[in-house]
Amino acid sequence: MNEELKECPSCECPYGYSIGENQFACPECAFEWENTVPSDGDELVFVDAHGIRLQNGDTVVVVKDLPVKGAPKAIKAGTKVKNIRLTTGDHNIDCKVDGFGAMALKSIFVKKA
Repeated sequence: MNEELKECPSCECPYGYSIGENQFACPECAFEWENTVPSDGDELVFVDAHGIRLQNGDTVVVVKDLPVKGAPKAIKAGTKVKNIRLTTGDHNIDCKVDGFGAMALKSIFVKKA
């Protein structure tokens, strides 16, 4: 059986397993989430750490401290980021973070505000 494993966005356990089409669950913390999947058109669907769909212009909140290369401090959990722009790639959110400037974030480290 060749089952794809995903990292849990909640506890970062590497053994998240599929429980349905584009649905995953974590064996350690029991967190369930949706994976980013293409929709009917060319548009991609992006979801936050809790599986809620994100759209361009949304406001999100960072859910854990994120270290920034070249910066003396990390982006703290609870930091609000306004007016996000969704893009393709590994870091699928382009935004401006107060105190840090323009930056790319992963959608698994934010929740919709």
